Amino acid sequence: MKIIGLTGSIAMGKSTAAKMLARMGYAHFDADAVVHALTGPHGRALPAIAAFAPEAVSMEAGMDRRRLGDLAFRDQSLLRKLEAVLHPMVYAENRRLLALWQRQRRRKVLLDVPLLLEGAGERRCDAVWVVSAPTALQAQRALSRPGMTPEKLRGILSRQVPDREKRRRADVVIATGL
Repeated sequence: MKIIGLTGSIAMGKSTAAKMLARMGYAHFDADAVVHALTGPHGRALPAIAAFAPEAVSMEAGMDRRRLGDLAFRDQSLLRKLEAVLHPMVYAENRRLLALWQRQRRRKVLLDVPLLLEGAGERRCDAVWVVSAPTALQAQRALSRPGMTPEKLRGILSRQVPDREKRRRADVVIATGL
């Protein structure tokens, strides 16, 4: 089984690239989708998140991402607490699916993980593919998202491995700004 780690900073086009690769037959692990399920209505991560950010959690509605983002923007420790809850759960789901796909003798697997290089996830991969676009296009894409501001974008980018470093560490760079 060949495992490709797909990553890229915010608004680089990673989701589009992942969808195209899935259509090409790659078994697709989508870390963002796992996080959405864990933090959505009645998600398994909600009780643990409510312990440190109760104002951002409702079991019926799920985690209020915008509210938690606003809180974390003011208090960086909330982000570390959130990651401490979510990362082990996402990793467990990743291991479960990899074992399933191994049993199914899947030949091509795509680990679609935004923070692959930040968490040393490349060790689980045979190759790392990085999705990249020019900075101006990235900013244009990101700022068109609801609730995104230049300040929030700078905060997100400050916590990610810089694009130039991701490209340097990549086995393949997928340019999405052409």
